[in-house]
Amino acid sequence: MTPGTFRRLLAALITACLAAFGVVVSTPVATAAPALPGPFDDSFYLPPSPLPSGAPGDIVRWRPSVALLNLANANAWQVMYLSTNALGQRNTVTGTVLVPKNVTPATAPIVGFAVGTQGPAFKCTASKAIERGTLYDQGSVNRLLEAGFAVAITDYEGYSPTTTPTYVTGQSEGPAVLDSVRAAQRLPATGLSAGTKVALQGYSQGGGAALWAAEKHPTYAPELNLVGVAAGGVPGDLVEVATLLDGGLGFGVLAFAASGLDAAYPELDLDSYLNDTGRTEIAKAKQDACVAELIVNYGFKKISDFTTSNPLATPRWQARLAENKLGRTRIRVPVFQYHATLDEVVATPQAEALMRTYCAKGVNLTWQTYIGEHVIGIVAGAEDSFRFVQDRIAGLPATSNC
Repeated sequence: MTPGTFRRLLAALITACLAAFGVVVSTPVATAAPALPGPFDDSFYLPPSPLPSGAPGDIVRWRPSVALLNLANANAWQVMYLSTNALGQRNTVTGTVLVPKNVTPATAPIVGFAVGTQGPAFKCTASKAIERGTLYDQGSVNRLLEAGFAVAITDYEGYSPTTTPTYVTGQSEGPAVLDSVRAAQRLPATGLSAGTKVALQGYSQGGGAALWAAEKHPTYAPELNLVGVAAGGVPGDLVEVATLLDGGLGFGVLAFAASGLDAAYPELDLDSYLNDTGRTEIAKAKQDACVAELIVNYGFKKISDFTTSNPLATPRWQARLAENKLGRTRIRVPVFQYHATLDEVVATPQAEALMRTYCAKGVNLTWQTYIGEHVIGIVAGAEDSFRFVQDRIAGLPATSNC
């Protein structure tokens, strides 16, 4: 049985089971979109060559999504859309759009939800996790859907069977997040409208991506009616984050970040710095590792275990790291930034420094800390993040505590 056949049979089975309990699952009409849905196998994720004409956020292809935990409360679609990479070049990115069934789509606000670290392997792609029901951000996504908000979730650049994710490269993450919202508005099957209120939310990698999107918004996507951003566990300064991770529990995340930057900027030539162990382990991680494997298999390793010399100290790497340091511009909408005080993965001091940078630039910023480590930060800040987004969409004023 092919993957596409299995997908269609699974969707039909779930729909039939839900119908037995009186739950009607609406199916998107293929003719509503600019192209027929599909393909229904993993070739969906492969970037077309050459890229089609169009603007950032335009739909390249789409298909219905079997979002297991959302079948009863939301319609879901997977999309491939045009975007922009870290070098300013046109690319494609995939993602998922979810629209609650209990709302009028034309007036529904949209939250661009930036997920946290998934892992380098293609199987870890966020849209795949959504279909499996294993996305660890799912609780926050459900909260937004229950409030009547549509949710656009980017996979970020590079998730396909033949490419490498440009992990934590802010210059590509920001466009990917903003263009996921544009794609949600431009897919006719969703019924969503341009001009409705938009908010951004994310934690860890997602917190950084949300802030990158907010910084880029005025020049990259000024037509989006952005009203606020909630970002937690933010890796704003990748150099400082790397210092904590080297030899620490999250070393696998550091290795993934180096691989991601190398994918975004080919001149960095990561392979020339790797020893045999480094080449073997990074290649293995790209094939097999999601976030759990990054922690379990690579915890407490060091850069020196994988390299002949440290690439992060070289001028080429330093220059690209500097380009991907948050705080470059003033964010023009209210920001909720939060962090765990004992974060062992994303260094707390660099997040505090980013907060002070934003405050000095006049950002309307609410800063909050929670006692605990990185995972505690996800749980502790979830409700406050939701409330902040909900209040901004409701039009309530935000009061800075800078």
